[in-house]
Formats: sequence, structure tokens, C-alpha cells
Amino acid sequence: MLSPTQFGKFGGSSMPPEWLLKGLPGFGSGSSGPAPRLFRERRDRKKLRIANFVGLSGPSGIWGPASINSTLLGVSEINRRGGILGREIEVAFHDTGGDINDVTRTASDIVASEDADLVMGSHISAVRVALRKVVAGHIPYLYTPVYEGGERTPGVMAIGETPGAQWRPAIEWLANTRQASNWYLIGSDYVWPWLSHKAIKKYIADAGGCVVGEEFVPIGEHNHSAQLARIRAARPDVVLITLIGADSVVFNRTFGEQGLGSQMLRLAGAMDETVLLGIGADNTENLFCASGYFIDRASRENDAFRSQYEASFGRHAPPLGSIAQSNYEGLRFLETVASRAGSLARKPLLSAAANVDYQGARGTIGIRRGSARMPIYLAAANGLDFRLIKQF
Repeated sequence: MLSPTQFGKFGGSSMPPEWLLKGLPGFGSGSSGPAPRLFRERRDRKKLRIANFVGLSGPSGIWGPASINSTLLGVSEINRRGGILGREIEVAFHDTGGDINDVTRTASDIVASEDADLVMGSHISAVRVALRKVVAGHIPYLYTPVYEGGERTPGVMAIGETPGAQWRPAIEWLANTRQASNWYLIGSDYVWPWLSHKAIKKYIADAGGCVVGEEFVPIGEHNHSAQLARIRAARPDVVLITLIGADSVVFNRTFGEQGLGSQMLRLAGAMDETVLLGIGADNTENLFCASGYFIDRASRENDAFRSQYEASFGRHAPPLGSIAQSNYEGLRFLETVASRAGSLARKPLLSAAANVDYQGARGTIGIRRGSARMPIYLAAANGLDFRLIKQF
């Protein structure tokens, strides 16, 4: 994790430590009030100011450190090329792991104070739904990770995998090669699993299968004994998992510890190497994942990305994965779109973003009518790594 000094260097808070502010309005006596305006950083409006909303706490906080690193790597590369349309990027990070109302208040303050030219986010869809209400009509909003699809809010650009590309071919492959017909769906209780499951149930039916159970678990729930008992009783061929971040870690770890990994398959989304590391090598038997990005995918673009990441942050930096990498991908997308539009103004930028090809760590990605088209890979967990077995 970056130090506060490094956050300030890249556009985050450069506030003095709290002890230095005691006695000033809003400080002291345990107050958590706003910082005095005297100490608010003046942003350089010649720079392109990006407010990046990422999960730094809560279940999605597992991706926070690598998300920050991926963002900073993208910023560094673009700034060395002269910035975007001649404007050096300045980025400020904002945590989305707390109460959503607090997150939207932060975004509202940013919009009202004209403190950013663009909002970027790699956070859960529940936050996106809230943020777009206060952001999208004012400044562009770039949403980078896997999501449920169908985002058409004016002002929002979404570049992540969607159910039709991610889930359909993986379900068909398991049905055809592993004779999977009975499926149990379990996900976190928010919009991405809700809408993804709606599509997934159709894909399962189209593949000749049936759903023998479905449930949604409150975000942050770490006791899965009741869910696992119902799964054991249902005896599915596949458990399809849309739990998020650390919640997926806890569920899959317990799943493995109870010996269920040898009895049924698992297919997961929003699963990457960071989550796999948390689950542990002993608990990943028969675990599959479908995604547009894996660390070990061999390509010129990904090899260069991994090499630069290690050179910048060291061999023992937080592991990369699809969610964290999407921050880098978003900046490469923005660079291409701005160049094509010849402007960073909202309308021309959004017009150019609707249909464009760009290059990132995933290779060449096409955006058509606002939806991303990319290769999807099915991988099987192999200890703490993923072994790619099929490209769709």
C-alpha cells in the first residue's frame, strides 16, 4: 500500500497529520469533521484530474493495493508519453468499501467543487449504480471491471466483461466436456449477481441443464455453514459462484475444507489470482474461472505489462488479477478515446468511446455500441495459479 506521501504525490490528500491540526475547527476531541479549507490542496487545472474510486476496505478491499499499483503504472506510462492531449494525469484515490451514502457524498462534493475532470472506478456495481446518479450528467465516468452488462446511462463508459461473453461459453463447455447438468447458484446480495444470475439461468437451460438451488448472501457474511449444507443436500454437478472478493475467499476456503471440492465442480466470476491466493492451494480442487484476463496469459502486451509492473513495484508486489488490471486497462482506453475525439470534453469523448478499438494488457479490445468485445478464457485452478484451458 502506498504511503500518504505517495498518495499526495499522485493527487491524493496532502493533509498534515491530525496532531498538527488540533485546536482548529473540525479537529481535536475525536472529531472527524471536514478539513479546514485552509489546507485544501489547490489542484492544477492544466492537468487531467482523475478521481479513482476503488475498494480499499470491505470485501472488495482485497484488490485495493494492486488496483492502486495498476493505476499508477498506467498514469506513469501515459505521462512519460506527454499525458493525454498534452495534459499530465493527476489521480486521487477514494475508498468505496464503506457506506455507499458516504461514497456518493464524496462524489457529489467532487462534482460540485469541480475537483476532477473524470471519475474512474473499479468497485462493485452497487456503487456504480449510486455514483452514476450524481456523476454521469456532469463529468465522464469510466467503469472498468467485470459487471452485469446493460449499462446505458449517458456519461458512463463500461469496458468490463459481461455475462453473455463470460458465462455462456463456460457453461456450454462444462455441459459438453464434463457432463454438467445440475447447477447451484450462490452470489453476493447486490446487483451484479442478481442480474448475472438472471442471464446465467437462461444459458444453463439452453445447455440442457437445470438450476437445483439459488441464493444470495449478504455482503460481509463469513458463516456459510447453512449454504454449504444446502449445497451438499442438493448434490449439484456445478456450484456457480458470484460472491465478491474476500467473501468468495471465505466461502471457497470452507468449501474445500469440508471436502466438497472432490464431489462437485465450481465455476466462479470476479475470481482472480488475488482471490486464489486467499483461498489457498489445498482448497482449489475442481475450481474453474472464466475471465478476460489472467496473469499468465502469454502475449506481447501482457508480457510487457507484467514486466513493467514488477520493475515498478518489485517481485513481491501485490499480485495482479483481472479487477486490479482493469484500472490500467481503463487508462489505456481513455488515452485512445481522447486521441480519437481530439478533446476531453464530455460529449465528444463519450461519442468516440461508443465505438473504438484500443490496446491494453488484454491485447486489442473492441468497444461496439458501448459494450466491450474481447477474448474470454476458461481456466482451472492449479494450486495458487490458473491454468488456461480454453479461449472463447
